[in-house]
Amino acid sequence: MKLSFHGAAKEVTGSCHMIECCGRKILIDCGMFQGARELHEDNAAAFGFEAGEIDAVLLTHAHLDHCGRLPLLTKRGFTGEIIATGATRDLARLVMLDSAHLHEEEARRDHRHGRRGGFHEALYDTMDALDAVDRFGRNATYLKPIELFPGITATFFNAGHILGSASIRLDLTENGRTRKILFSGDIGPHDRPLLPDPMVPDDADIVVMETTYGDRDHRPLATSVEEFLSAIRAADRRGGNVIIPTFALERAQELLWFMREGMEDGKLKKTLQVFLDSPMAISATRLFDRHPEAMRPEIARMIHEGHDPFQLPELHFTREAQDSMALNQIRSGAVIMAGSGMCTGGRVRHHLRHNLAHSDNSVIFVGYAASGTLARIIIDGAHEVKLFGDHVPVKAHIHTINGFSAHAGASDLKRWHARTGSPELTFLVHGEKRGMDAFAHAIAPAPVEKPQLHQSYDL
Repeated sequence: MKLSFHGAAKEVTGSCHMIECCGRKILIDCGMFQGARELHEDNAAAFGFEAGEIDAVLLTHAHLDHCGRLPLLTKRGFTGEIIATGATRDLARLVMLDSAHLHEEEARRDHRHGRRGGFHEALYDTMDALDAVDRFGRNATYLKPIELFPGITATFFNAGHILGSASIRLDLTENGRTRKILFSGDIGPHDRPLLPDPMVPDDADIVVMETTYGDRDHRPLATSVEEFLSAIRAADRRGGNVIIPTFALERAQELLWFMREGMEDGKLKKTLQVFLDSPMAISATRLFDRHPEAMRPEIARMIHEGHDPFQLPELHFTREAQDSMALNQIRSGAVIMAGSGMCTGGRVRHHLRHNLAHSDNSVIFVGYAASGTLARIIIDGAHEVKLFGDHVPVKAHIHTINGFSAHAGASDLKRWHARTGSPELTFLVHGEKRGMDAFAHAIAPAPVEKPQLHQSYDL
């Protein structure tokens, strides 16, 4: 038995781990590296294994940094089965097709501008993404073991991170010995309005665990919601707009939920114009209706009874590009939610270009921003940013509200780890050095490893 790490090793993105057992090679996730544009080279680089030798992929959830290189995997020869929950399967289809479209657009743009070499070729295209969709096979059901191959069984546990997300335990039997290896995926926080608290199996021999926020807790959710609503009210009083760089999966839906509650409680005007300017977020919101099994029972019941938990009186879906461009003519009174959440691409960059320079506007960041991304640059206090060749001054009010994170904070991570039993070894992944070091100290004396990229361990 071997375990190797081909992404999210001493960094937050690019999750990709491989198990070798019983003559089989199984990937857990195959995600994209995200951050500055230079990361195109990392994404285009060799996986660290031969794609055609992989027998199966187990997908923890549909975020790009966990599924974003699946089309490249198929492009390079993978013909095995991808297994995920039904919700993850549906969401991953949206994410991979959207990613392929962005890669194609970037390649066309670079060719138009005459750039040569470097990163101008598309990493993969729409056909590659559709090929990856075709590789999805059996749907995983929470708590129901799936025999992948003789001697290899997988069980999915609701991770409470986004719709359909899972932690995955592999029960491996080889040469008469059984090992239970638990992959956390991304772990969600407790007490969120839409999703149940994370499930944790209590009998893992080895744990592979994310540490995105291993060094700190988030602000209390209630405090974050109040700050969020207050920032919207303040911009409205100034006569400005609110731009919210939004992650399409979970974050967009959660913010719609809180704005709806704010309106019902009289904390926001019911006449507030809210624009969900993200085709992927619009489609993802519709998918919530299809997967009540992944949600809190009370939300599932609400949907079953015909009550839309995300409907606002003046909510507008802007799927078409021309409708998105028309929003740039609005100078006041609009809340515009658009991707991408880290501002690395998507429609939000156009909205920032038209709104950052005005002091009556606000930009509200509500999620993680990786180093090198435009979101992190603005959050870190840049006075000017470059967008589409223009130098845009940053005069809008900038708000960073981290209590909405879909990731568990340090206390929840420590509690999750404690419930896995007493694993012989814990591999810390999906974190920056500071968070990993702090978390290793927090769970001491538990044995810990912090693998390097492409490092392999004999189990």
